[in-house]
Order: sequence, then C-alpha cells, then structure tokens
Amino acid sequence: MVRGSLRAMSNPAVLAIDQGTTGTTCLVIGEDGRVLGRAYSEFTQYFPKPGWVEHDATEIWRVTAEVARTALAATRGEQVVAIGITNQRETIVLWDRETGEPVHRAIVWQDRRTAAICRDLKESGHEAEVRAKTGLMLDPYFSGTKLTWLLREHPELRKRAEAGELAAGTIDSWLIHRLTGGEVHATDPTNASRTLLYELRDGGWDDRLLELFEVPRALLPEIRRSSGDFGVSVGEAIGIEVPVAGVAGDQQAALFGQGCWRAGLAKNTYGTGAFLLLHTGSSPVASSHGLLTTAACDETGGPAFALEGSIFIAGAAVQWLRDGLRVVDAAPESEVMARSVDGNDGVYFVPSFVGLGAPHWQADARGTVVGLTRGTRREHLVRAALEAMAYATHDVLRAQEADSGVAATELRVDGGASTNDFLMEFQAGVLGIPVRRPAMVDTTALGAAGLAGLASGVWQGASDFLAAGAEPTVFTPRMQAAERQSIISGWDRAVRTAKAWAEDQR
Repeated sequence: MVRGSLRAMSNPAVLAIDQGTTGTTCLVIGEDGRVLGRAYSEFTQYFPKPGWVEHDATEIWRVTAEVARTALAATRGEQVVAIGITNQRETIVLWDRETGEPVHRAIVWQDRRTAAICRDLKESGHEAEVRAKTGLMLDPYFSGTKLTWLLREHPELRKRAEAGELAAGTIDSWLIHRLTGGEVHATDPTNASRTLLYELRDGGWDDRLLELFEVPRALLPEIRRSSGDFGVSVGEAIGIEVPVAGVAGDQQAALFGQGCWRAGLAKNTYGTGAFLLLHTGSSPVASSHGLLTTAACDETGGPAFALEGSIFIAGAAVQWLRDGLRVVDAAPESEVMARSVDGNDGVYFVPSFVGLGAPHWQADARGTVVGLTRGTRREHLVRAALEAMAYATHDVLRAQEADSGVAATELRVDGGASTNDFLMEFQAGVLGIPVRRPAMVDTTALGAAGLAGLASGVWQGASDFLAAGAEPTVFTPRMQAAERQSIISGWDRAVRTAKAWAEDQR
C-alpha cells in the first residue's frame, strides 16, 4: 500500500502479534495510538523430563491465528495495513520446508537439556571466542546448542537439514513462514543475536560458529532489517493480505516501544523476572560485569546495540508470598502493605530461588531473608520483596553504566509490577534518576507495531509514533543521598550472605 492512500484512510492500524512463552496476545493499534482490538489465549506447556520444556509449534500457530482473527474482528479489518511480530526469543523450531510441518516439538528458552554440550564447549576453551563474537555466554538459554542437540540426537534430521529439506528458526521465523504461506524464511538481527550463531559486528551468520555448533547454514533464515520487508500475509492465514513489516524479539521490541533509540536510554520490564536493557548506540559494547551484548534498533528500526541484564525473580517473589506463604491474597495488596510501614526495619529479602542472575551470576544461591527481629511483621516482608526488585535493578543498571561508560538519565519501565506506584517511587529513589511509566504498559506489542508502522507509512517517523501514545507517569527521586547509600549497603550485605550460603556448601 502506498503512503498516499494511507493519508486518505481514517486511522490506519497495525496488527501487533506478541507471541510469548505461555500465550499469544494480539493488539490492533491505530495511528492515533489507541488499541482498537485485543485478544489473548494460552497454549500448552510440555515438560517431558526434568529441566526440559517444549512447545507444540503447530499449536502456537493455531492459537496465534485464532487470536489474530479475534483481535481483527473487534475493529474494521480494512484499517489494518501491516503486521508486526514480537516473540519469545531463544525458543527454536525445526520444520519441513515443503509441508510446513514441525519435525520436533519446539525447544523453549527455559529448557536446560543442553547443559552438558555447553560444559563440553567451555572445557574445550571455546567460551572466550563465542563471547567475543556473539556477546553471549555458553548457556542452554540460547538457541544454538538446542539445534546442536536436535541434530545429534536425530541423525536422520541432520541428513535432511544438510540436503536443504528442513528450516530452523526462532518463533518469529516460524510465524513469518506460516503467515506468508511458506514464501519467506527470515528473521531480524534482534532474534538472530540470541542464537550463538550470529556475529554481532558483521551482522550475519558466522561460519566458524556454525562449524562449532554443527549447524548447517542451509537451515537458517535470511536476516532482514527489523523494520522492513518480511513478505505478505496470505488470506487463508488470518484473513488479511498485508505486509509483515516489523519483527523484533520481545525485550528489544519493548526497548523500541519505550522510545529507547539512542545511547543512555534504558528500560526495565518487570514481569515474573525482570529484563533491563541499556541502549549503547551504533557499536556493540563488550561486558566485563556479566551482562549480555545484544542487537537492538535505532529510531528507524535499523541496527543498533544494547547491554542486557536478566533478573531471574522479580514479580515471582510476590507470587510466592501470595501462593506459597499466603502472606497476601492478591498482588495489588502488596502496595498497601508496603506503605503501611515506615521502612524495611532492616529486613532484606534476596529472592534468589533459582540462583542470582546479572551481575552476580551465582547459580547455587537460594532465597535468603536477613534482618528479622521479634518486631518484624508480614508487612516488612512484603515491602522487602518489592524493594528487592528495585535493588536488583540498581545492581544491573550500575553494571551497564560501568561497561558502557554511559550514565542513564532516566529509567523507562513496563510490565505488570510497574503498575505498583510504591515500587516505582522506591525505584526512582534507589537509582536517583526519574522513572517513566507509559500509559500503555504493553510496550512489547507496541514496539512491534511501531516497527511495522514505520515501514508501512502509518507513522512518518519514530517521533510521530511515540507522540501517538498518552502522557506517561513520571516518578522523580525524593530519597536523600545518605539514605540511598545506607539501604543499598544493607542490600549488598544481604546479597553477600546469599552468596556465602551457596559457596559454603561446596
């Protein structure tokens, strides 16, 4: 569709497909920033062995198509002029190019079955080379060793892969394949950069990495610009024939949706865990503080870079207080309870249920509560759980600043826990910089819509896209420097305690 015809259309819109780990959300977002249609549905999680997590890629497509059609039905379908896709990033799908049928269940980013492969590569001395090329660690989290495992465990699939009969890709590539009727096998840099097969500086699949992980190049998708041409959806897919014009992994889509397009802008997504990304500009920045270097987008949807830190447990700590200890009946109660006490009364909660992530990386650490007295009440524990999210965010952001040499001037936030005003106020105080929460916290889907809308002319530029949203809420820091230093010192002691407990059991 040409840009001129868009100008004549009343409120042209973009269909944003947000394909997550447990379900798919679809939003129809108009040029004016309003959500015109919305739908969501979950799908099945498979746990065939301890540490294994799988999805049925066919079910993911079926659910996604149904949700897309439902969202489109809520508005006039003819308004939609493009499709944007964002997705769970490291989950891998392997399918038959001719039939379009998966040849194995998708292996999910949470899956740990390739731990032995990663260990062997580390012991063989390959981690430094892999980190230098990809910005990632040798960890089962990423896609490359999942493909290694599939092709080792199923020799017949390796033969077919080498013959060009199979295709592999992250979930974005799988959805593009199905949307375009098999015409396009593509991905974007933000997803490619999570595979262990992508060279960050060169911006392409790396022959040395392909050899190391035993992955035939014939399997892999073409890497295309995040805002651009990914083919055209066929009518039988979801009922509309429009360009697929934007693709980004979930955290990079949220970074774009928050308007973090230049060095020094950062966003944190507070969900079950938390993902903090700091935009570092046009060149990748190597980390010496346990962070990941990853591809991101500039304001045009072109290539850029970010540092990423993962906090394994964020909102999940409040869920544990609700479901495990029954300290709260519902998560929103946590704000009222936290405000009911003047401070944490010296109580710190390090919710390292599955180990400590960035920048500490202590896999054996476990949840630790320190500072309890006879005067400690459940309100103090609830407050400590909320404060822990802010402290962990502080640790990652300071590590990002140390690596990049760029000081963050504000933190942009999204995700479910970002709706907690107490947490956001405390976060601003701990960081000493403003915290900005958008009116629409579905910034992952918003970012996918923005990338597609820029490529298709819905928005003339990134500033127009950002201006379409409602005014954000800004939390300004009110904490005195002495108080900030004191409470962060207490948190540091609590983290050292959690680490010491893990180290002493070895």
